[in-house]
Order: sequence, then structure tokens, then C-alpha cells
Amino acid sequence: MKTAWWLMLPLAVWGTLLTDNTASAGKKKTILEHADFIEGGETSGPSGAVIPYRSAVGNVRFLHGKTILECDRATDWLENERIDLNGHIVIRDNTLETRSDTGTYDTRREIGELSGNVRGRVVEDSLTAKSVRATVDLTGDNLWLFGDAVVWQPGRQLSGDTIRVHLREIDGRKRADELEVRGHAFLATKDTLATSPLTYDQLSARRLLARLDERSRLKNVTATEKAQSLYHLYDEKQQPTGANYTSGAKIRMFFVEGKLSRILTTGNPLGKEYPNSMRESREIDLPGFRLRDKERPVFEPHSDQKGQD
Repeated sequence: MKTAWWLMLPLAVWGTLLTDNTASAGKKKTILEHADFIEGGETSGPSGAVIPYRSAVGNVRFLHGKTILECDRATDWLENERIDLNGHIVIRDNTLETRSDTGTYDTRREIGELSGNVRGRVVEDSLTAKSVRATVDLTGDNLWLFGDAVVWQPGRQLSGDTIRVHLREIDGRKRADELEVRGHAFLATKDTLATSPLTYDQLSARRLLARLDERSRLKNVTATEKAQSLYHLYDEKQQPTGANYTSGAKIRMFFVEGKLSRILTTGNPLGKEYPNSMRESREIDLPGFRLRDKERPVFEPHSDQKGQD
């Protein structure tokens, strides 16, 4: 890689040249708002052709429409509409924030591909997530999480090999309205009537689709392929009576105001009930049940977000 020494100049010298754009994306421009310094030059591509590049280094901050990109180092490949990002990456707008160690951002499609300690959150509904890799699709309102993915919401934990979080605008603000899980899907929801902090209704399958209402409460959940459920039972006076285990090809759960109201199991359904004496026993948990609150990422407000709540 060749780097011209005269391109390694302070941002103040280059500032007037960077106010237009560093990478064109239709009507949107990727504006470099800050970097400690900038360097550039040429390097050989896979075909042997010489490719020009430009890098911003140190406390880098780009603005692309309403999206903010931050990292330690960003390299703009001028012919590819792609920015390579490295170190303390943040991709965020007023709805979604995602962090990682390495990644790329496609300025034309507005898609970020991230890897290494991925953490994300949906600002308006207290949803947080972690995974090994992620795809941030800002125009499609989707956050894809790959590899040991976990999503948390108040009273809920959802995990699997792959999780898709879909956002929808509700009352002028975007919230998660659909969560799709593929591979080792597991949903644990806090039993709100229980006195034990470890009493969770549980649902597992190979695939799972959960739909949420405008207040981020569960509306319905469909589990398919080797579906299993464990939910806790109460009498008409809301006194605990035991727990129920059910398995089948498909299990559908329906909720009213976030509370479980009905379960429908199809495809070779099997079930059994546990006595009240076993309802808090770990022996009846579904295989794979594990609370992972200690892994939940914590996000601090940014300087440009403080005072907006």
C-alpha cells in the first residue's frame, strides 16, 4: 500500500475540502464531521488495478443523512461506495444504535456489516441485543444478528443462531414489532404472577416468530419444528397450581395486554402437568434454558442525545 506523505495532514488543512462529501450516495452525501488526521494514497486491487483510497484516523465521525458513523479509523474506497470501519464502531440514528469492533458501511444501500463483539439497541422500546455478527439495514428497518444472538426486553429474553429485529413506526417513533429467530430458538418470559425471580414461562423450537403490540408487549408467538413449551398454571383466584409441559410440531401462544391467554398445539401434541411443589424446580426447565442478564450490553447516552428524553 502506497501512502503519500503529503496527504497525512491535519484535519484543519483538509476541512474545507471535505465539507461536500467523501462518498456519494444518491442524493445523500457522506460528510466527514471530525477526524484527528487524514491520509490517502493508492493500493492494488484483486485484479491488479490501482485503487485510490482515503482514510480518516482518530475520533472519526461521519454523517450520512440522519445516520451517524463513528470509529477509530475509516477508509473510503472512492470507486466502491464502501467505507471500511475499524475500532469502537458506532452506527446510529434516532431509532437504532449498533456497536462493534470491525465492519463496513455501504453508502448506496445504507447497510452496515459488523463483526466482533456486536451490541445493539432500539432506543424507543428498551430492546438490547448482542451477537457475533450483524447486518444493519437502515432502509429496510431490519437488524439481523448472527451467531449466539440474544435479545433482551423488560421481562423477556430471546436467543438463537440468527435473530431478525424488524422496526415499525408507531406514533411517530420506531419500535420493534416483529422478532424472528432461526436455529435453537428460545423465548423466556417472566411469570408476572410468580413470587420467585426465577419463574419463567419458556418456549423453544428450531424457528420462532414473535409479534409485538404498540407498547412492545407480546401479541402472539409461533414456534415451529420440535416446539416445546413450559408455562405456569393458576386458578381463578390467581393462585399457583402447577406447571404444564407441551410439545408438538407447532405451538402458538396468544397474549392479551402482554399476558398469556391461550395456547394452541398442533402436530403430534404431547403434554403433562407438574404439581405445584415442582413449579420452581430447575428440573422442569426446557433444555437450553439459561438466563444471560450478565451479558446484556449497557449503553450510555451520547452528548447529542442527553436532555432529549
